[in-house]
Amino acid sequence: MRWTDERYSGTIDFTAMSLFTQAAAPHPNPLPSERMRNAARWERKLSRRINGWRDNSAMKKVVIASGNAGKLREFAALLAPFDFEAVPQAALGVGEAEEPHITFVENALTKARYAARATGLPALADDSGICANALGGAPGVRSARYAGEPSNDQRNNEKLIAELKTHTNHRAFYYCALVFVTHADNPHPLIATGEWHSKVIATPRGDGGFGYDPYFFLAGHGCTAAELPADIKNRVSHRGKAMQALAEKLRGMQLMTG
Repeated sequence: MRWTDERYSGTIDFTAMSLFTQAAAPHPNPLPSERMRNAARWERKLSRRINGWRDNSAMKKVVIASGNAGKLREFAALLAPFDFEAVPQAALGVGEAEEPHITFVENALTKARYAARATGLPALADDSGICANALGGAPGVRSARYAGEPSNDQRNNEKLIAELKTHTNHRAFYYCALVFVTHADNPHPLIATGEWHSKVIATPRGDGGFGYDPYFFLAGHGCTAAELPADIKNRVSHRGKAMQALAEKLRGMQLMTG
């Protein structure tokens, strides 16, 4: 039995594989029936793997574990060169996962696994926020709900500014963790992170961006993240850096799988 894949040169010959299985049998002189069982077992295993290579339609769609419109646009652009279609989890009837952990990576991984398990599709998730040095890394993973529920950017910013008033160190950084899983129980997820360092100012500037952007002043650019042109922000921001790193890992994964 032979099977050919245009992505690979040559063919896979199950007869040859069976002979290899016989030669590699643990018993020095296995009975014919035992050799046949070994060969059949090996062929079934290889056949399942090959069928997975041939039918890769499930990999064409990737569920995005986020409801943020801005993030969805960025993720769709990231995945497009790899022939992946980004699908919001809400479009598949999937709600938001809980984020019980104290690190960004753990929360992103939880969200990715949750979306993959609910849909049976590969999933991409992120967790990001701002960390103030003087506050021990707060707001951190609580950035979106720093001032409590419901989430509100203005109240979150007011709380951060109030807490920094008693400190002279206003340095802070944005952090982003991206996680891509091919399935819910993927033991080796692709993980990429990015950081964006600057300082927090007391008076907001700019109408772009979201979250803490109007207070995140970039000395090198002479403006806040909310004033930074989108094309520049996408290159230098925490999420931009994480996405560039993830793109490299996705390219590596493509090379490994053909």
